Amino acid sequence: MTVRMNIDCNGCYQRIRRALLNMQDLESHLIDRKQHRVSVCGEFVPQDVAIKLRKRTNRRVEILEIKEVDAGGGGDPPAGGGGGQQP
Repeated sequence: MTVRMNIDCNGCYQRIRRALLNMQDLESHLIDRKQHRVSVCGEFVPQDVAIKLRKRTNRRVEILEIKEVDAGGGGDPPAGGGGGQQP
């Protein structure tokens, strides 16, 4: 999920970072100061994370993008990679 937030100074950055680190559902996050974007990954409800960020940072949060990633890893093995001897 990607959200837009105002990140004006180091204090704002630290407040957002601290709020993200305290959330248990998140696996990873990326804070982009120049583009005022925060990206988070994990299993969570996007609206709940946005509401928690809003309450903990007292900043406006705008959800830009929500990507759902399939957790299935049952793909086919790569073809033609045997490398064995030929008769």
